[in-house]
Amino acid sequence: MSLLNPQLAALVAVLDEGSFEGAARRLSVTPSAVSQRIKALEDRLGQVLILRHSPCTATPAGERLLRSVQQMRLLEAEALQAFQVDDDGAAPTSVAIAVNADSLATWFLSALTNLHEQHRLLFDIRVEDQDHSTDLLRDGSVLGAITASARPVQGCNVSKLGVMRYLPVASPAFVARHFAQGLDAISLGKAPMLVFNRKDALQWRFMHRVTRARLAPPMHYLPSSTAFVEGAALGLGWAMAPESMLTKSFAEGALKPIAPDHWLDVPLYWQHWSIRSNTLSTVTKALLQAARQGLRSTSHMHK
Repeated sequence: MSLLNPQLAALVAVLDEGSFEGAARRLSVTPSAVSQRIKALEDRLGQVLILRHSPCTATPAGERLLRSVQQMRLLEAEALQAFQVDDDGAAPTSVAIAVNADSLATWFLSALTNLHEQHRLLFDIRVEDQDHSTDLLRDGSVLGAITASARPVQGCNVSKLGVMRYLPVASPAFVARHFAQGLDAISLGKAPMLVFNRKDALQWRFMHRVTRARLAPPMHYLPSSTAFVEGAALGLGWAMAPESMLTKSFAEGALKPIAPDHWLDVPLYWQHWSIRSNTLSTVTKALLQAARQGLRSTSHMHK
C-alpha cells in the first residue's frame, strides 16, 4: 500500500527500472500511461526530469526530486507500519543501498540477513566501487552507501565502519615466474594484473606506493570478487584481494603474497540520508555491528 502521487510513483519506477516499459510492468499500467504521467509532472514543474536514454537517467532536477520522493516513501512506509496498515498483506519496507562488491562478498550479507529476519526489511542492493558509491546517494538512487569517503554527501550522516585490508597475491607458480628477482617497476610492468573494473584503482595505488612509477602492465578485467581470487589462484594474474577471502587459499598453498611486507588498508564508511527514520537507524546499528566482526578497526598502510 502506498499513498504516493501516481506521477511521482512513475518517476521512481522509471529511474529504478531504467525504462518506461519496465516501469509500466512494475506499476501494472501501459508504457503510454507512464509516459503521460512523466510528461504531466515535467509540465507541472517546468523542467525536464528524465533523460530518455537506455537506461533512462535523471536530470539534475530529477535527481533532486528523486531524493525527496525516496525519503517520502520511506517515511510513509514507517508511518503506515506504525498504524499496522500493512496487516492487509502489503509488502515490507524496501531499502536501497549501494555497496562495494568485496563487502558484499564478505561481511555485509550477515547484516542484511539479520535485518530481514528481525524487521522484515527487503533490500535493493546496488553494487558500486567504494570510491564512487556516494554518486548513488547524490542522485537519489539509494538511501545509504558503503563508501571510502569520510566526507559527508550534503544532507547525509557518516559513520566509520572499519578497515578492509587488501593483500597483493598470486599463485606460487606465478610469483616464481614473474617475481623471482623481486618486486620492482620492471617486474610489475610486465606481470599480468587482475582489475575488477575500470573504476578499480587499488592495483594502481599499490604499484605507485611500491615503485613510485607510472606503469602500464597487461590487464585482465574480472568483475567478480570470488572469480578475482580464483583467477589469481589459477595463475591468470596477480591481484589485490581482501584478506578475509584469502584464508583458505593461503592454507591450501594456492595463493601467496607477492610482497609480504606491503598491503593497502581501505577505510570504509556508512553514509545515509539525515532524516528521522527508524528504518535507517535500525540498518545503521546492524551494519556497525556486522562491521565490528568483519572489518579491522585500525589502519596501517604498510609495515
